[in-house]
Amino acid sequence: MPEAPDLHVASDGLARPAWAARSELLRHYYDNEWGMPVRDERGMYERLTLETFQSGLSWAVILRKRPGFREAFGGFDPDLVAAYTGADVDRLLADARIVRNRAKILAAVTNARATIDLRAEGGLADFVWSFQPATTPRPRRMSEVPTRSVESEALAKALRSRGFTFVGPTTMFALMEAVGMVDTHLVGSHRRGSSGVWPA
Repeated sequence: MPEAPDLHVASDGLARPAWAARSELLRHYYDNEWGMPVRDERGMYERLTLETFQSGLSWAVILRKRPGFREAFGGFDPDLVAAYTGADVDRLLADARIVRNRAKILAAVTNARATIDLRAEGGLADFVWSFQPATTPRPRRMSEVPTRSVESEALAKALRSRGFTFVGPTTMFALMEAVGMVDTHLVGSHRRGSSGVWPA
């Protein structure tokens, strides 16, 4: 099978897309986490929150600040974040360890409260996974990787109807990629099919 044109073979002999080879931080995230199934509430809420903050920014920025995000948002415990007050929002706006955007901080609090409410329907993780598509893309180059889908549009609409904010279809597709609901690893990447959800 010929190598996909957007894949690069590193010194370790493994093929990765160019974005995953830009730094050790991105390479570690790509090799060990991105696209692996996330099926617990806290993990899903963390990914949802980080995707919200990433909107309009580089993912590398979010990864570098992730330890700060985890401390600032109580380890992404929805019960803790849901109880945040205006004073907490002001505190976060002064916290240089995170992305200081009022609308996104307020979305994190709103979404924590909506996550708690969603427990009555089985919980955030199961709810998100209920929108898993029947098939996954098989991109050979980065230009073939979708940025949204029918399922991400439906997921965004369903979450908005349950009180979530900053959950547009493009952000939701990125979430679906991050938690393994779709496999957009390029064909030929050493990570293609590694989640156990989709065949290589």
